Amino acid sequence: MENKEIRNRPEESTKFTTLRDWCAVGFRRRRLILTSFAGLLLGTILFTVFWAARYYESSMQILVLQDRIDPSVTPAASAIQQNSNQMLSPDQINSEMALLQGPDTLRQVARTCGLSKKFSVTDFLLPSDPAKREAIKTEKAARRLQKVLNKNIEVEKQADVIDVTYGSTGDPETPACVLSALSKLYLQKHLETHRPTGSLDVFEKATDEFHRSLETAELQLSNFAKTSGIGAPDIQLPAVAKQLADTQALLQLAEQAVIADRSRINDDEERLKTMSPRMLTKEDNAAAALLVQQIGAQLLQAQQKRAELAVKFDPEFPLVKEADLEVAQAQAALEAAQKMNLRGQTTDTDPTYELLREDVAKTRSDLATQQASVATLSGAVQKIKNQTVDLNQQLITQADLQREVKANEDSYLLYLHKRDQERSADALDAKRVANVSLAVAPTVPILPAYNPISVFLLGFLFSLIVSIGLGFVAEYMDPSFQTPADVSNVLQLPVLASFPKQAA
Repeated sequence: MENKEIRNRPEESTKFTTLRDWCAVGFRRRRLILTSFAGLLLGTILFTVFWAARYYESSMQILVLQDRIDPSVTPAASAIQQNSNQMLSPDQINSEMALLQGPDTLRQVARTCGLSKKFSVTDFLLPSDPAKREAIKTEKAARRLQKVLNKNIEVEKQADVIDVTYGSTGDPETPACVLSALSKLYLQKHLETHRPTGSLDVFEKATDEFHRSLETAELQLSNFAKTSGIGAPDIQLPAVAKQLADTQALLQLAEQAVIADRSRINDDEERLKTMSPRMLTKEDNAAAALLVQQIGAQLLQAQQKRAELAVKFDPEFPLVKEADLEVAQAQAALEAAQKMNLRGQTTDTDPTYELLREDVAKTRSDLATQQASVATLSGAVQKIKNQTVDLNQQLITQADLQREVKANEDSYLLYLHKRDQERSADALDAKRVANVSLAVAPTVPILPAYNPISVFLLGFLFSLIVSIGLGFVAEYMDPSFQTPADVSNVLQLPVLASFPKQAA
């Protein structure tokens, strides 16, 4: 052991330093190398002949789509359709893969393709009852098939495609049979699980019920228009509202006119109290001038008479004195008439007074008219208000009936559409159309899954490398001296002579 440790020191060992050293190992271990190489090569030949040359694989691709969506009861006119270009979620893909590997499906595939009839070394342990024996062998074949499928079912990246591959030794038709039966059973199972029965009856019944409800609601709406006498209260209501606003505006104007007329009458009456009904139109002094003229004429006559008497008679004569007295009286009357302020005046009706009086009369007439208008307009406003209330109530009633008709119509169209969808789905099911399809069908393989020549060459290289490696491992594990250099390096003594093994 110490010799081995000393020989393994890098600074003291001189093995494998030249090509001759490497070749010497091959010559010394040629028996081990040739024996191991022959054994491995024989195993490679047997593996190539009995497995690689007889192993066939078949594959198929299942495309999972989202086009087929079962009709559902939703407020929309149609079920929400998912975008077929959208990638499926991992849960959906896993569900399809689990459905593809259902135990009942695999058992039926094993029975259909004869996987349960293959011989096994453990068959002698099975019970003698044929039924139980067949059931156990079928279950074992289904489990083996499930294990193989678990390893060979893959989902392509960035695609809704499931790749399924199955291979077996022997008849090349077996893998194709397994995948064909599996695809048919899977599509059938998919339809059964995704298409519950009885949906069409439910949709047809709901369609009939909502159709009857729609007819009843339409009849009620028609009777409402006949009984109320108003076909479109929603159209009449704006016109009535405008009429109400116009009438109220006229009423306010009439009320303002009444207030204005009353104020005008009061103002005119107050002004009439301070005015006279007549006015001075002409004023002159012709009467006073005439009186002075007459008295002057009398004075002149009296003076002429005295002058005549004074010529004839003595101033003391009674006739002269009488004439003097007349002259004095006439002068006194003339002075009195001159002192008197006698004027003549002419009067007429006052036009302002008359205008105010006429305005008061006219305003009183207008006031009566405006008061009558106020009373009339007040009644009209109240009548239009009542009409507006009635139209509002009728509009609410009509809107309720219209909503009921609309709701029943939407529900009827909804279930009618879904009934048609269900019928289409049943028709597609009859043709075995689903939202999954067999994109690439399995075919019977013509060539083995692996090229036997390539397998043999790889086995040959493997045998060669392993056998040479075993020779070097054996050389490394051998503690004996192989060359004089080993003796000299380990013992630190010069070698005087060496003899080949054959000569020794």
